[in-house]
Amino acid sequence: MLSAECREEVDNVALGTQHSALQLAIVGRPNVGKSTLINRILGVERVLTGPEAGITRDAIAVDFDFEGRKLKLIDTAGMRKKPNITEKIEKLAVADTLHAIGFAQVVILVIDAEQPLEKQDNMIAALIEQEGRAMVLAVNKWDAVADKPAYLKAINQRLETVLPQVRGIPVVPISAATGFNIPKLLKECFRAYGLWNKEITTGALNRWLEAALLQHTPPLVKSRRIKIRYMTQKCARPPTFILFANTGDIPESYIRYLVHSMREAFRLPGVPIRIKIRKNKNPYDEKE
Repeated sequence: MLSAECREEVDNVALGTQHSALQLAIVGRPNVGKSTLINRILGVERVLTGPEAGITRDAIAVDFDFEGRKLKLIDTAGMRKKPNITEKIEKLAVADTLHAIGFAQVVILVIDAEQPLEKQDNMIAALIEQEGRAMVLAVNKWDAVADKPAYLKAINQRLETVLPQVRGIPVVPISAATGFNIPKLLKECFRAYGLWNKEITTGALNRWLEAALLQHTPPLVKSRRIKIRYMTQKCARPPTFILFANTGDIPESYIRYLVHSMREAFRLPGVPIRIKIRKNKNPYDEKE
């Protein structure tokens, strides 16, 4: 069972799906269409747009309803590469973007279809994952892509390589200029939000864990067998689990295996998953 503190948080989130706004940040490099996207979602010119990078300097929050559900949209200044951040105001804009990610529940990372997944995009995505936020990738200027199936295949393969920790992240082709696929993008945000709040029972977790351990037994560490006993969920937002074992020294590669297995078993595509290890000595096992 979840702790009382986490239980209260999950209950508040459940109520929030009906009564409070989903905090949705829109981030990305400069001039990829973030402000155009938020204007298209709102249906009014609320944010300045233009071809010059850096028109948006401050985070702008706007309340909005989508199909009867409330959102708070947060548009941010684009994040440049550090060597290009020379003005004090731009340094503040980057800090504002990082704050918006931390404040959000779901983050839309907007990329330019004509400049897909540059190093800076990967860095922003990694920051979102590190903050434990649900993420949706919006590929803007989709009308400029000639071979669309090949493009989607390539971008998904690229994500598998550079962001395996959020395997299965939703990728939504859009056009902020024409409004193409904007409703689908918002629906994916609500879907990601639901997964981000997912609660798994202790019984289901440990049935999965037993099968995962049989399929791939834990390795020896310093000639000692790792004994994993059970698992519980500590919190949602993002899903966070406690793994009880006879040692805290479990290789990162094995933790990655468990995360990937859990992601498939419980259908958690694209959601950051946290596994924390807690050493739990068995007083009846003299060999430990």
